[in-house]
Amino acid sequence: MKKSSRKMNGHSIARSFTATIIASLVLISCHKGDPSNNENAPSSYSSDVLDKWMTMQLRLMRNATGIPNQTLSRHFAYTGIVALESLAPGLPANLNHYRKWNSLSGLPTIEHSVKYYYPANVNAAMAAINRSLFPTASVVDKAAIDSLETALNNDFLTKESQSIIAKSAEFGKAIASKVFSWSEFDGYKNASGSYTPQTGPGFWVPTAPAYAAASTPYWGNNRNVVAGSTINTLPEPPVSYSTEPSSLFYKMVKQVYDVSLTLTDDQKAMAIFWRDVPGVSSPGHWLSITQQAIRQTNSRLDKAALAYALTGAAVNDAVISCWKAKYIYNLVRPITYIRDVMGHGTWISFLGTPPHPEYPSAHSVLSCAAGVILDKLFAINGSFTDHTYDYLGFPPRTYSSFIAIGEEAGQSRLYAGIHYQPSIDAGIIQGKKVANNIFPGTANR
Repeated sequence: MKKSSRKMNGHSIARSFTATIIASLVLISCHKGDPSNNENAPSSYSSDVLDKWMTMQLRLMRNATGIPNQTLSRHFAYTGIVALESLAPGLPANLNHYRKWNSLSGLPTIEHSVKYYYPANVNAAMAAINRSLFPTASVVDKAAIDSLETALNNDFLTKESQSIIAKSAEFGKAIASKVFSWSEFDGYKNASGSYTPQTGPGFWVPTAPAYAAASTPYWGNNRNVVAGSTINTLPEPPVSYSTEPSSLFYKMVKQVYDVSLTLTDDQKAMAIFWRDVPGVSSPGHWLSITQQAIRQTNSRLDKAALAYALTGAAVNDAVISCWKAKYIYNLVRPITYIRDVMGHGTWISFLGTPPHPEYPSAHSVLSCAAGVILDKLFAINGSFTDHTYDYLGFPPRTYSSFIAIGEEAGQSRLYAGIHYQPSIDAGIIQGKKVANNIFPGTANR
């Protein structure tokens, strides 16, 4: 089992942020009439209800068919937003700074005088949004959604009156309906339109062995879920294309080829651990890490919902930013160059090459965006072990910080044989910029 050698660099900031949030909550609760000034505030509940729905969504992601890996970022983001907004009547005002949903309006009116049982708000909201976002789920999975909602609801009825549970469910369902309607106009329906790749030296072409068409070429045109999240995040152009053995481009590709010939067992394990398909998907991997962080810190319902929403937003908007760059630069993949230019006609990458342009690395962008958010939200004391793929029999991997997890996810793509090192490095920077646009207050790391 590998432990990341990267040092922790954000925990003091994370602790400071957490202390600030707690202090703010205390100060706000002292003000008469504030929604957090009662025993029924979201912070008074465990995050158990949300934990169960995160497990359900991981199941739905794992079983989803016909959905490109990266596009499950939408499901993560919108479900997290629904979870947080279902708690809106009881959230303190200081959290409004982080609820900058792009063009979302018309949410249900908040009535602070109404008593809610907040786990019931979340339960109804999560059931409704998952039904909407996974319309092609199997009959078995749809039944599992119904069963979980009913079981939780029956448990709640032993703790609160039927009228309060019904009112809570009504609010949660209304939130889910409004957020889903908003999601339907984010551009995803147009992301797979007709596309003709650029032609010429150095441009991406479909890759062996499947030679599949470009995946979601217009995903970069999608609306962000957080206003301003992708401002100034586009990476600089990649290394200038050249076929000369003395050129930087040739040397960059040769590194991929040379590494492929000397892969260690740990490098192979790293690549497979971050393959994510088959698995829970790349967005789902970070949903799993978020769930584990919530469990490890025993976070309350409000903190768990905030983490779900902000991490999902970061993953979603990072993918949009990444896809915008991919189809601007349209850079050739290593397998094409290694076979056609370097003359290794039967070379194959350790993992299959995905059907979209190379630059930048999507794993780097989305993973580092998520890692920054989680580092800011959770002060893990020096060690975090990711158990996402225990169910597949993969050894868990241990890290010094969430940012270190994101950086390893990016680095794994070199060992997979599908990305150049500069593309990984550029993606790491891009992802961190997206996260800092979503969650301001600290310098880019």
